[in-house]
Amino acid sequence: MRRIIVLPAALAIALAGGTAGLAAAPDVNDQDRSFLVAVHEGNLAEIQSGRHVETQAAGKAVRDAGTTLVDDHTKLDEHVRRVADEVGVRLPGEPGDTQRADLRRFSAMRGTQLDTAWVAAEITEHKEDLAAIAKEQTDGSSDKVMQLARDAEPVVESHLKLLEHIRTG
Repeated sequence: MRRIIVLPAALAIALAGGTAGLAAAPDVNDQDRSFLVAVHEGNLAEIQSGRHVETQAAGKAVRDAGTTLVDDHTKLDEHVRRVADEVGVRLPGEPGDTQRADLRRFSAMRGTQLDTAWVAAEITEHKEDLAAIAKEQTDGSSDKVMQLARDAEPVVESHLKLLEHIRTG
């Protein structure tokens, strides 16, 4: 009789799509979910734009920055995906609408035009990222997501310094 009760319960969970990795953890709030999605979308965009910059930028420092951002955002996104899985937050498969528009704009650029536009956009993006990190640290509720924000902060700060150094020459 016990098997009969357990099997329908397991089937109900499976049909509802419920697993430990898919059901949002109770300590995850809207801020945590928004942060994970935004960071993931941003990482995907950083990786794609960085790859374009690696081959199409005029300046070696800009190309090298592209490589650094590809490497660091790839590692950061692995961490984001792991945390999202642990807390049950589903992530999108591609960058958001704004990032896709920026990627289209950058893909049409080459040389010094790309250097100038990309560095300026990345400085703005990284400043916005730091603001989002600070918001997560104050408004988040998940220890895992807030720790991710703390772990990401020095990486984003180092990128901002690198990009500002490139801009000022």
